[in-house]
Amino acid sequence: MRHASRLLLLAITVFAAAAVAAGPRNVTDPDAPRALPDEGPVSVQWTDPAEFADLKYSGNRWRAAQGNWVYELASYLREAAERRLPEGHRLEVTITDLNRAGRYEGWHGVQMQDVRIVRDHYPPSMTLEVRHLDATGQVVDEGTREVRDIGFLTGGNYPARDNLHFEKRMIDRWVRDELGPAPVARR
Repeated sequence: MRHASRLLLLAITVFAAAAVAAGPRNVTDPDAPRALPDEGPVSVQWTDPAEFADLKYSGNRWRAAQGNWVYELASYLREAAERRLPEGHRLEVTITDLNRAGRYEGWHGVQMQDVRIVRDHYPPSMTLEVRHLDATGQVVDEGTREVRDIGFLTGGNYPARDNLHFEKRMIDRWVRDELGPAPVARR
């Protein structure tokens, strides 16, 4: 009996340690980062996610805050921009608002309160403060960008296991429109 109790205690301890090591459990956690590590030509930071439209108007603020989706989308934005940014240029982006596709529709009852419903009238959107610098440090462009993908449900195949695919596609389109085509690799 003692051996089983010790094994149970060990399992609980390992599970608790893994949960702590996994990082913040929700985007509003005070210990959650508010910027990506400063490396490379693209810097991305964000304001307090508790003020994002995704949480304010989600229909289930607690459920909408779960996960690390702000960090994941910021990382994706950085990678997408780095592929298209001209050599020597720098891009500084601050995400001031983010709204993922879909909403929690509480009127479906308790059994559906944790299900995010994706409909065409819940498009993904984000607001960005952008500053683009050339290789000499001169400002090429800066300002606020309102990004929205109202046709997010039309066209294309979607990866079944990526719950941020609509937002990532919106980021891809914005980066392409903002920075132009990806530079051609030189031989």
